[in-house]
Amino acid sequence: MHNLRTIVRSRLSGQSSAVWVALALLFAVSPLLASGSLSSSALRSMLPFAAVLIIAAVGQTLVIQQRGLDFSVPGAISLAAVIITHDAAQRNDRLAVSIVVALVACAVAGLLNGLLVAVARVPAIIATLGTGALLTGAATQYSNQTVIPVPQNLSHALVDTTAGVPNTFIIAVVVTVVVAVVMRRTVFGRRYELTGTSPAAARIAGLAVTRLTLVGYVLAGLSYGVAGVVLAGYLSNPDLNAGDPYLLSTVAAVVLGGASLGGGRASVIATAAGALFLAQLDQVVLSSGSSAWAQYLIQGGVIGIGMTLRLLPERVVSFRLRRRGQGGRQRVPEAKPVSVGGPSGAE
Repeated sequence: MHNLRTIVRSRLSGQSSAVWVALALLFAVSPLLASGSLSSSALRSMLPFAAVLIIAAVGQTLVIQQRGLDFSVPGAISLAAVIITHDAAQRNDRLAVSIVVALVACAVAGLLNGLLVAVARVPAIIATLGTGALLTGAATQYSNQTVIPVPQNLSHALVDTTAGVPNTFIIAVVVTVVVAVVMRRTVFGRRYELTGTSPAAARIAGLAVTRLTLVGYVLAGLSYGVAGVVLAGYLSNPDLNAGDPYLLSTVAAVVLGGASLGGGRASVIATAAGALFLAQLDQVVLSSGSSAWAQYLIQGGVIGIGMTLRLLPERVVSFRLRRRGQGGRQRVPEAKPVSVGGPSGAE
Protein backbone atom coordinates (compact mmCIF):
# COMPACT_ATOMS: atom_id res chain seq x y z
CA MET A 1 0.00 0.00 0.00
CA HIS A 2 2.88 2.37 0.75
CA ASN A 3 4.36 1.74 -2.71
CA LEU A 4 0.93 2.33 -4.26
CA ARG A 5 0.64 5.73 -2.61
CA THR A 6 4.16 6.63 -3.73
CA ILE A 7 3.33 5.77 -7.33
CA VAL A 8 0.09 7.74 -7.20
CA ARG A 9 1.87 10.81 -5.87
CA SER A 10 4.58 10.61 -8.53
CA ARG A 11 2.03 10.33 -11.32
CA LEU A 12 0.10 13.34 -10.05
CA SER A 13 3.14 15.54 -9.51
CA GLY A 14 2.25 17.74 -12.49
CA GLN A 15 -1.38 18.12 -11.52
CA SER A 16 -1.20 21.88 -10.97
CA SER A 17 -0.57 22.30 -14.70
CA ALA A 18 -4.34 22.03 -15.23
CA VAL A 19 -4.87 25.53 -13.87
CA TRP A 20 -2.62 26.99 -16.56
CA VAL A 21 -4.66 25.28 -19.25
CA ALA A 22 -7.87 26.60 -17.70
CA LEU A 23 -6.40 30.10 -17.46
CA ALA A 24 -5.34 30.09 -21.11
CA LEU A 25 -8.77 28.86 -22.20
CA LEU A 26 -10.53 31.52 -20.13
CA PHE A 27 -8.52 34.34 -21.67
CA ALA A 28 -9.13 32.85 -25.11
CA VAL A 29 -12.93 32.80 -24.73
CA SER A 30 -13.28 35.98 -22.66
CA PRO A 31 -13.83 38.24 -25.71
CA LEU A 32 -16.54 35.88 -26.93
CA LEU A 33 -18.37 35.92 -23.60
CA ALA A 34 -17.93 39.63 -22.88
CA SER A 35 -16.63 42.00 -25.50
CA GLY A 36 -13.90 44.28 -24.27
CA SER A 37 -12.97 42.06 -21.34
CA LEU A 38 -9.38 41.86 -22.61
CA SER A 39 -8.96 45.53 -23.40
CA SER A 40 -6.12 47.38 -21.74
CA SER A 41 -8.52 49.32 -19.53
CA ALA A 42 -10.32 46.13 -18.49
CA LEU A 43 -7.05 44.41 -17.59
CA ARG A 44 -5.83 47.44 -15.64
CA SER A 45 -9.03 47.37 -13.60
CA MET A 46 -8.90 43.61 -13.06
CA LEU A 47 -5.24 43.11 -12.15
CA PRO A 48 -5.26 45.14 -8.87
CA PHE A 49 -8.07 43.01 -7.45
CA ALA A 50 -6.34 39.89 -8.75
CA ALA A 51 -3.22 41.08 -6.92
CA VAL A 52 -5.03 41.35 -3.58
CA LEU A 53 -6.53 37.89 -4.09
CA ILE A 54 -3.14 36.43 -5.02
CA ILE A 55 -1.46 37.80 -1.89
CA ALA A 56 -4.26 36.59 0.40
CA ALA A 57 -4.41 33.20 -1.36
CA VAL A 58 -0.69 32.69 -0.75
CA GLY A 59 -1.43 32.85 2.97
CA GLN A 60 -4.37 30.49 2.59
CA THR A 61 -2.07 28.06 0.79
CA LEU A 62 0.28 27.95 3.76
CA VAL A 63 -2.62 27.09 6.07
CA ILE A 64 -4.07 24.46 3.75
CA GLN A 65 -0.64 22.85 3.55
CA GLN A 66 -1.04 22.20 7.28
CA ARG A 67 -4.45 20.57 6.74
CA GLY A 68 -6.43 23.61 7.81
CA LEU A 69 -8.75 26.26 6.42
CA ASP A 70 -8.32 29.87 7.50
CA PHE A 71 -11.63 31.69 7.94
CA SER A 72 -10.02 34.74 9.54
CA VAL A 73 -9.01 36.14 6.14
CA PRO A 74 -11.81 38.76 5.84
CA GLY A 75 -11.28 40.02 9.40
CA ALA A 76 -7.51 40.31 8.97
CA ILE A 77 -7.78 42.19 5.66
CA SER A 78 -10.42 44.54 7.06
CA LEU A 79 -8.41 45.19 10.23
CA ALA A 80 -5.27 46.01 8.22
CA ALA A 81 -7.25 48.42 6.05
CA VAL A 82 -8.82 50.10 9.08
CA ILE A 83 -5.44 50.51 10.80
CA ILE A 84 -3.96 52.11 7.69
CA THR A 85 -6.79 54.60 7.41
CA HIS A 86 -7.42 55.49 11.06
CA ASP A 87 -3.94 55.19 12.53
CA ALA A 88 -2.34 57.19 9.73
CA ALA A 89 -5.30 59.62 9.65
CA GLN A 90 -4.32 60.85 6.15
CA ARG A 91 -0.84 61.79 7.39
CA ASN A 92 1.93 60.72 5.02
CA ASP A 93 4.51 61.06 7.80
CA ARG A 94 2.58 58.45 9.82
CA LEU A 95 2.15 56.03 6.92
CA ALA A 96 5.22 53.83 7.51
CA VAL A 97 4.38 53.33 11.18
CA SER A 98 0.77 52.51 10.34
CA ILE A 99 1.83 49.87 7.82
CA VAL A 100 4.08 48.23 10.43
CA VAL A 101 1.29 48.30 13.01
CA ALA A 102 -1.15 46.72 10.53
CA LEU A 103 1.27 43.94 9.58
CA VAL A 104 2.19 43.21 13.20
CA ALA A 105 -1.49 43.06 14.20
CA CYS A 106 -2.24 40.53 11.45
CA ALA A 107 0.86 38.49 12.30
CA VAL A 108 -0.26 38.35 15.95
CA ALA A 109 -3.69 37.19 14.77
CA GLY A 110 -1.94 34.46 12.79
CA LEU A 111 0.03 33.48 15.88
CA LEU A 112 -3.22 33.23 17.84
CA ASN A 113 -4.62 30.94 15.17
CA GLY A 114 -1.48 28.82 15.30
CA LEU A 115 -1.58 28.51 19.09
CA LEU A 116 -5.23 27.46 19.03
CA VAL A 117 -4.62 24.88 16.31
CA ALA A 118 -1.16 23.51 17.12
CA VAL A 119 -1.11 23.83 20.92
CA ALA A 120 -4.73 23.83 22.08
CA ARG A 121 -5.73 21.33 19.33
CA VAL A 122 -8.78 23.34 18.33
CA PRO A 123 -9.99 22.45 14.79
CA ALA A 124 -8.67 25.03 12.34
CA ILE A 125 -12.10 26.04 11.06
CA ILE A 126 -13.41 26.78 14.57
CA ALA A 127 -10.22 28.52 15.69
CA THR A 128 -9.99 30.79 12.65
CA LEU A 129 -13.72 31.56 12.72
CA GLY A 130 -13.33 32.78 16.29
CA THR A 131 -10.22 34.79 15.48
CA GLY A 132 -11.92 36.28 12.45
CA ALA A 133 -14.84 37.42 14.60
CA LEU A 134 -12.40 39.03 17.06
CA LEU A 135 -10.62 40.84 14.23
CA THR A 136 -13.87 42.11 12.77
CA GLY A 137 -14.96 43.32 16.20
CA ALA A 138 -11.62 45.03 16.73
CA ALA A 139 -11.86 46.75 13.36
CA THR A 140 -15.40 47.92 14.12
CA GLN A 141 -14.43 49.26 17.52
CA TYR A 142 -11.27 50.95 16.30
CA SER A 143 -12.92 52.62 13.31
CA ASN A 144 -16.13 53.54 15.12
CA GLN A 145 -17.77 52.55 11.82
CA THR A 146 -16.42 55.62 10.06
CA VAL A 147 -14.57 55.72 6.75
CA ILE A 148 -11.36 57.75 6.40
CA PRO A 149 -9.27 58.02 3.21
CA VAL A 150 -5.78 56.54 3.21
CA PRO A 151 -2.74 58.83 3.02
CA GLN A 152 -2.22 60.17 -0.49
CA ASN A 153 1.28 58.71 -0.84
CA LEU A 154 -0.06 55.17 -0.41
CA SER A 155 -2.98 55.77 -2.74
CA HIS A 156 -0.81 57.27 -5.47
CA ALA A 157 1.78 54.49 -5.20
CA LEU A 158 -0.77 51.68 -5.49
CA VAL A 159 -3.01 53.22 -8.14
CA ASP A 160 0.01 54.01 -10.32
CA THR A 161 1.61 51.68 -12.88
CA THR A 162 5.17 50.73 -13.80
CA ALA A 163 5.81 50.03 -17.49
CA GLY A 164 2.07 49.71 -17.93
CA VAL A 165 1.71 47.11 -15.17
CA PRO A 166 -0.24 48.04 -12.00
CA ASN A 167 2.07 48.37 -9.00
CA THR A 168 -0.35 46.25 -7.00
CA PHE A 169 0.22 43.34 -9.37
CA ILE A 170 3.99 43.79 -9.20
CA ILE A 171 3.78 43.51 -5.41
CA ALA A 172 1.73 40.33 -5.77
CA VAL A 173 4.32 38.82 -8.12
CA VAL A 174 7.15 39.66 -5.72
CA VAL A 175 5.29 38.11 -2.75
CA THR A 176 4.49 34.98 -4.73
CA VAL A 177 8.03 34.49 -6.02
CA VAL A 178 9.61 35.04 -2.59
CA VAL A 179 7.28 32.54 -0.89
CA ALA A 180 7.73 30.04 -3.74
CA VAL A 181 11.52 30.19 -3.44
CA VAL A 182 11.37 29.78 0.34
CA MET A 183 9.01 26.80 0.11
CA ARG A 184 10.87 25.06 -2.70
CA ARG A 185 14.54 25.92 -2.15
CA THR A 186 15.05 26.07 1.61
CA VAL A 187 15.26 23.57 4.42
CA PHE A 188 12.34 25.29 6.11
CA GLY A 189 10.17 24.79 3.04
CA ARG A 190 10.92 21.09 2.79
CA ARG A 191 10.29 20.59 6.51
CA TYR A 192 7.07 22.58 6.30
CA GLU A 193 5.81 20.39 3.46
CA LEU A 194 6.70 17.19 5.32
CA THR A 195 4.89 18.46 8.41
CA GLY A 196 1.72 19.03 6.39
CA THR A 197 1.99 15.73 4.55
CA SER A 198 2.39 13.65 7.70
CA PRO A 199 2.77 15.27 11.13
CA ALA A 200 3.49 11.87 12.67
CA ALA A 201 6.33 11.19 10.24
CA ALA A 202 7.67 14.69 10.81
CA ARG A 203 7.77 14.09 14.57
CA ILE A 204 9.56 10.77 14.06
CA ALA A 205 12.08 12.61 11.88
CA GLY A 206 12.73 14.96 14.80
CA LEU A 207 11.07 18.07 13.31
CA ALA A 208 9.53 20.73 15.53
CA VAL A 209 6.01 20.27 14.20
CA THR A 210 4.37 22.75 16.55
CA ARG A 211 6.90 25.45 15.79
CA LEU A 212 6.62 24.94 12.04
CA THR A 213 2.83 25.14 12.21
CA LEU A 214 3.02 28.35 14.25
CA VAL A 215 5.39 29.93 11.72
CA GLY A 216 3.04 28.95 8.90
CA TYR A 217 0.05 30.63 10.52
CA VAL A 218 2.07 33.75 11.34
CA LEU A 219 3.23 34.01 7.70
CA ALA A 220 -0.36 33.52 6.58
CA GLY A 221 -1.54 36.35 8.84
CA LEU A 222 1.27 38.53 7.52
CA SER A 223 0.17 37.90 3.94
CA TYR A 224 -3.40 38.90 4.82
CA GLY A 225 -2.00 42.10 6.32
CA VAL A 226 -0.12 42.88 3.11
CA ALA A 227 -3.29 42.18 1.13
CA GLY A 228 -5.22 44.56 3.39
CA VAL A 229 -2.66 47.33 2.97
CA VAL A 230 -2.63 46.92 -0.81
CA LEU A 231 -6.42 46.85 -0.98
CA ALA A 232 -6.76 49.94 1.22
CA GLY A 233 -4.27 51.86 -0.88
CA TYR A 234 -5.98 50.95 -4.12
CA LEU A 235 -9.53 51.66 -2.92
CA SER A 236 -8.44 54.85 -1.12
CA ASN A 237 -11.62 54.72 1.02
CA PRO A 238 -11.95 51.12 2.28
CA ASP A 239 -14.85 50.23 4.54
CA LEU A 240 -15.31 47.54 7.18
CA ASN A 241 -16.50 45.03 4.58
CA ALA A 242 -13.42 45.37 2.39
CA GLY A 243 -12.17 41.87 3.23
CA ASP A 244 -15.46 39.99 2.86
CA PRO A 245 -14.96 38.82 -0.77
CA TYR A 246 -11.67 37.12 0.06
CA LEU A 247 -12.79 34.13 2.14
CA LEU A 248 -14.34 31.81 -0.41
CA SER A 249 -12.19 33.12 -3.24
CA THR A 250 -8.88 32.31 -1.49
CA VAL A 251 -9.98 28.73 -0.92
CA ALA A 252 -11.13 28.46 -4.54
CA ALA A 253 -7.77 29.78 -5.78
CA VAL A 254 -5.84 27.21 -3.74
CA VAL A 255 -8.09 24.38 -4.94
CA LEU A 256 -7.73 25.50 -8.54
CA GLY A 257 -3.96 25.52 -8.04
CA GLY A 258 -4.07 21.78 -7.42
CA ALA A 259 -3.36 21.77 -3.69
CA SER A 260 -4.93 19.05 -1.60
CA LEU A 261 -7.11 20.03 1.35
CA GLY A 262 -5.46 17.05 3.07
CA GLY A 263 -2.24 19.03 3.43
CA GLY A 264 1.28 18.61 2.12
CA ARG A 265 2.57 19.63 -1.27
CA ALA A 266 1.21 22.81 -2.85
CA SER A 267 2.39 25.45 -5.28
CA VAL A 268 1.89 29.12 -4.49
CA ILE A 269 2.63 29.94 -8.14
CA ALA A 270 -0.22 27.66 -9.22
CA THR A 271 -2.37 29.27 -6.53
CA ALA A 272 -1.56 32.67 -8.05
CA ALA A 273 -2.70 31.36 -11.43
CA GLY A 274 -5.92 30.16 -9.82
CA ALA A 275 -6.46 33.61 -8.30
CA LEU A 276 -5.88 35.27 -11.66
CA PHE A 277 -8.38 32.84 -13.20
CA LEU A 278 -11.03 33.79 -10.63
CA ALA A 279 -10.42 37.52 -11.04
CA GLN A 280 -10.79 37.32 -14.81
CA LEU A 281 -13.84 35.08 -14.45
CA ASP A 282 -15.46 37.62 -12.13
CA GLN A 283 -14.81 40.36 -14.64
CA VAL A 284 -16.34 38.33 -17.46
CA VAL A 285 -19.39 37.52 -15.34
CA LEU A 286 -19.96 41.16 -14.40
CA SER A 287 -19.23 42.41 -17.93
CA SER A 288 -21.82 40.03 -19.32
CA GLY A 289 -24.49 41.70 -17.18
CA SER A 290 -24.80 39.08 -14.45
CA SER A 291 -25.44 40.19 -10.89
CA ALA A 292 -22.81 40.19 -8.15
CA TRP A 293 -24.31 37.15 -6.40
CA ALA A 294 -23.40 35.12 -9.49
CA GLN A 295 -19.74 35.53 -8.51
CA TYR A 296 -20.28 33.62 -5.25
CA LEU A 297 -22.30 30.96 -7.04
CA ILE A 298 -19.55 30.49 -9.60
CA GLN A 299 -16.83 30.43 -6.95
CA GLY A 300 -18.71 27.75 -5.03
CA GLY A 301 -19.09 25.76 -8.24
CA VAL A 302 -15.38 26.19 -8.99
CA ILE A 303 -14.46 24.74 -5.58
CA GLY A 304 -16.76 21.77 -6.12
CA ILE A 305 -15.54 21.10 -9.65
CA GLY A 306 -11.93 21.69 -8.64
CA MET A 307 -12.16 19.20 -5.78
CA THR A 308 -13.82 16.64 -8.05
CA LEU A 309 -11.14 17.01 -10.69
CA ARG A 310 -8.50 17.01 -7.95
CA LEU A 311 -9.62 13.65 -6.57
CA LEU A 312 -10.68 11.97 -9.83
CA PRO A 313 -7.19 11.34 -11.30
CA GLU A 314 -5.96 9.88 -8.01
CA ARG A 315 -8.94 7.52 -7.84
CA VAL A 316 -8.44 6.46 -11.46
CA VAL A 317 -4.72 5.85 -11.02
CA SER A 318 -5.29 3.91 -7.79
CA PHE A 319 -7.99 1.80 -9.45
CA ARG A 320 -5.78 0.99 -12.43
CA LEU A 321 -2.83 0.11 -10.24
CA ARG A 322 -4.96 -2.21 -8.14
CA ARG A 323 -6.42 -3.86 -11.23
CA ARG A 324 -2.95 -4.29 -12.66
CA GLY A 325 -1.74 -5.80 -9.40
CA GLN A 326 -4.68 -8.20 -9.23
CA GLY A 327 -4.14 -9.21 -12.84
CA GLY A 328 -0.49 -9.91 -12.18
CA ARG A 329 -1.35 -12.10 -9.21
CA GLN A 330 -3.87 -14.06 -11.27
CA ARG A 331 -1.24 -14.90 -13.89
CA VAL A 332 1.10 -16.41 -11.31
CA PRO A 333 0.59 -20.22 -11.31
CA GLU A 334 -0.03 -21.93 -8.03
CA ALA A 335 2.97 -23.71 -6.57
CA LYS A 336 2.76 -27.51 -6.67
CA PRO A 337 3.61 -29.46 -3.53
CA VAL A 338 7.12 -30.86 -3.61
CA SER A 339 7.53 -34.46 -2.59
CA VAL A 340 10.26 -35.10 -0.06
CA GLY A 341 9.89 -38.90 -0.19
CA GLY A 342 10.98 -41.50 -2.76
CA PRO A 343 9.98 -41.69 -6.43
CA SER A 344 6.47 -42.73 -5.53
CA GLY A 345 6.05 -39.81 -3.18
CA ALA A 346 5.58 -42.13 -0.18
CA GLU A 347 6.54 -40.86 3.24
